[in-house]
Amino acid sequence: MLPRHSLFLLPRFCSFLPFATMSSKTGTFLLQQPLNYRAGARIQPVDGSHSEEVNEPATGRVMGKFLFSGEKEVDLAVQSAKAAFKIWSQKSGMERSRVLLEAARIIRERREEIATMETINNGKSIFEARVDIDISWQCLEYYAGLAGAIAGQHIQLPGGSFAYTRREALGVCVGIGAWNYPFQIACWKSAPALACGNAMIYKPSPLTPISVVMLAEIFTQAGVPNGLFNVVQGGAATGQFLCQHQDVSKVSFTGSVPTGIKIMEMSAKGIKPVTLELGGKSPLIIFSDSILENAVNGALMANFLTQGEVCCNGTRVFVQREILEAFTKEVVKRTQKIKIGDPLLEDTRMGALISRPHLERVLGFITQAKEQGAKVLCGGEPYVPDDPKLKNGYYMRPCVLGDCRDDMTCVKEEIFGPVMSILPFDTEEEVLERANNTTFGLAGGVFTRDIQRAHRVVAALQAGICFINNYNVSPVELPFGGYKMSGFGRENGQAGIEYYSQLKTVCVEMGDVESVF
Repeated sequence: MLPRHSLFLLPRFCSFLPFATMSSKTGTFLLQQPLNYRAGARIQPVDGSHSEEVNEPATGRVMGKFLFSGEKEVDLAVQSAKAAFKIWSQKSGMERSRVLLEAARIIRERREEIATMETINNGKSIFEARVDIDISWQCLEYYAGLAGAIAGQHIQLPGGSFAYTRREALGVCVGIGAWNYPFQIACWKSAPALACGNAMIYKPSPLTPISVVMLAEIFTQAGVPNGLFNVVQGGAATGQFLCQHQDVSKVSFTGSVPTGIKIMEMSAKGIKPVTLELGGKSPLIIFSDSILENAVNGALMANFLTQGEVCCNGTRVFVQREILEAFTKEVVKRTQKIKIGDPLLEDTRMGALISRPHLERVLGFITQAKEQGAKVLCGGEPYVPDDPKLKNGYYMRPCVLGDCRDDMTCVKEEIFGPVMSILPFDTEEEVLERANNTTFGLAGGVFTRDIQRAHRVVAALQAGICFINNYNVSPVELPFGGYKMSGFGRENGQAGIEYYSQLKTVCVEMGDVESVF
């Protein structure tokens, strides 16, 4: 018996069945076919000697195994991408636009199927996964709209001479994704890359290797040349082979700061441009004149999406002392009502964390916070759903910490789980100094009805993405990226085009050549 919300989806799962036996019920998916994708087809890596298990976070069960890619497989993927790049880069922007629009259409059509697979592999609620897939096809549509408008500039010079600029593709780009938004991040990287005329090799996180291969198949179905978007599975060694390959022109990475540093070091040896979207410990500042309900909603959105596994989350919640008690009471009440459990059920709002080790790491932060004097106001312990098939899943109750200080580990370090730290403040000047006292600089937010103060505060925040009276809203039209150790470069928006293209200047002499010799 299928869950009610999925009964109408059976016909759409037919295209998915050739490589998997599955139903939309939790705990039934079995991985059966290769997860590498090269030259327009699923393949096993030619030198894949190391295999990894794929777990379902909701149940803890092993769904199957897949092979990591070695140096030979990486090189074959690069050569395949190079061949496709020669074809794709010669197409007009409008021709590329039509293919991207077709890919977006297919994603829309297969929305429920892809979202279900994302939920099974990642653990997030199907409600959120659908939003991720919608953002994904919107990203492809957005860059399809820009593809035909990518152009240079004409510059008039003396004597009838002139110059012009050309915005050209880079070549073979590498995308290395994170496990919290597997399909969406792949679209965020591939859409601008392909719109600019590049090819891409994508390495997803080994924790979530499945859905990006669906994207690769969709691109092929939409009409990209075989090899234009290849998928190589693997871990750190595979990533190193990609970053150091002489024919790779650019690397875009989403993940942790330590890994980002290593990727930057490896890419530097080949003078490859790098885009890094790394971690965060973002401040959310709530002034006493805020509309309390909106501030509470914003704090919940800033902390508990995708089980708190979001890099730009506003986990340091600074609350002006006059409303601290009222705000805290309401946040705790709302947090305790969050429905935890089977992520494929329609009313679930918090699923399972990505893995057992990660769950234990997050719980360890809470233990340490209590030892350092923080008070657990709610949650913070493992959760076992009533459904017996979920008993080995990686669940926990979302946590709100009070009595926090700026010097506590839970306030300084990225937890990447459903843990909110509440800190009181008195003045604007004080809270801005404390908010910026971090090595991170990805995001920040402010809630206030004083519009002048709102703009003054976000202007002073050392962060690449700021929100006024909202949080964690990421339309594809808006550039996304950080300051300081949260990385550099931007994804999404028109700015994304700049990071997947290069500028060539051409100077044209219309008269005789003069010489000083």
